[in-house]
Amino acid sequence: MTEKLTARGIVQEEPLLWEKSKPGKTGFSMPRRDVDACALDEALQGEGPDFPNLSEVEVIRHFTRLSQWNFGLDTGMYPLGSCTMKYNPKINDRQAGLSGFASAHPLAPQHVSQGALRLLVELEQFLCEITGMHAASLQPAAGAHGELAGMMIFNAFHQSKGVQRTKILIPDTAHGTNPASAALCGFKSIPVRSGEDGILTPELVAELMDEDTAGIMITNPNTLGLYEENLKEIADIIHGKGGLVYADGANMNAIMGVVRPGQIGVDVMHLNLHKTFSTPHGGGGPGAGPVLVREHLARFLPTPRPEKQGDHYVLSDACPDSIGRMHAFYGNFGILVRAYSYILSMGSEGLKNASRYAVLNANYIKEKLKDTYFLPYDKPCMHECVFSDQLQKESHATTLDIAKRLIDYGFHPPTIYFPLIVSGAIMIEPTETESKEDIDRFILAMQTIAAEIQADPDRLHEAPQFTKVRRLDEVRAARNPCLTGC
Repeated sequence: MTEKLTARGIVQEEPLLWEKSKPGKTGFSMPRRDVDACALDEALQGEGPDFPNLSEVEVIRHFTRLSQWNFGLDTGMYPLGSCTMKYNPKINDRQAGLSGFASAHPLAPQHVSQGALRLLVELEQFLCEITGMHAASLQPAAGAHGELAGMMIFNAFHQSKGVQRTKILIPDTAHGTNPASAALCGFKSIPVRSGEDGILTPELVAELMDEDTAGIMITNPNTLGLYEENLKEIADIIHGKGGLVYADGANMNAIMGVVRPGQIGVDVMHLNLHKTFSTPHGGGGPGAGPVLVREHLARFLPTPRPEKQGDHYVLSDACPDSIGRMHAFYGNFGILVRAYSYILSMGSEGLKNASRYAVLNANYIKEKLKDTYFLPYDKPCMHECVFSDQLQKESHATTLDIAKRLIDYGFHPPTIYFPLIVSGAIMIEPTETESKEDIDRFILAMQTIAAEIQADPDRLHEAPQFTKVRRLDEVRAARNPCLTGC
């Protein structure tokens, strides 16, 4: 590995503000008081609030240093498989920050909120056009929230038929939140084993599907990064038994503009606007997970629903079969503005090309690294590829060692040890926003790490070496967490 590719630099310590504080230091001058002095609350014992005494430069350097300890998409490549950590254009942040949107009050009358309501209506229409679905609700606040809404719609549909189904089929390549979302609606998860080629087989689905099963939750492309080629046939099997097909659309960025799930048998799906449609992702939010349905399920969507009535836009509650509210207000409205801006700025061909580049980049990495790391499914992938540490285990190096060492070369590690069906999984998603030059640097770093394992595997056990914090004792941290800041 050449020196210029290695992440090194000044790593500065930064104590707590109170540890830097000294009486007499001040970072600003108070204006002359124009009211009478007032004694502080007796409970404070005359000492005043516990603010540190610091100069302006100390405050600036403190928060600047803290910001530099963070690693994000504006810092470098973030190949986190199954989470689509891609760079998002700043123009969409700008639109979300427009005062008419950013300062809108949730209780403002509808006649002064026409622009916001129009955006909701048109965004729903855009998402339906992209997915081939009939109707949508923007209420769910995250992907798992969208899954929950989808399972509630499953339940409402079957109850409207006068039946109570208790089971749901969930493949071993589904996202981990799927079973939890189903369980919250009273469904028992029935695992479905993937075939030898990493995708579902219609024969096994037919074996498991019965009149007590509400349907199936399919992640497509699945968590191995593979397209479920038998989805149409599987949907026919599910529908033949009176069930519904749910598609986890978190990986829509691999097929956006190319495949319309609604046209191949999907009844309900959700999208992650904070992954596919341009919102900075991570840190626990904010997010948005719209739920989309085909025509026969539209009456169950959450309310209120934005609609155009004549020349005006309104929020309508006229949906007696609705599953109800999923969200008190559109508190994540900025996410919806970003998605709306992204779709308009990209256009249909731009969205299609984004998917094409995501798939191209993942397959490029797969082909370049498959002779260095074990590839359990050697076939064309979609937006991500999954390797394992099988070849490195012979030298007593693990997936964790590889991930920690990658930090020293300036890259955030990929997802590791997921999906669970691949032992020692290394799940890599380059996304469509990375250049060939940066992807080549990542590939070189992975190849260099593999060579280091051959030469001196013990060295990797000490990685990372050039970070603010060295390798943590993760077992001890899990068993004896320190929650007091000690």
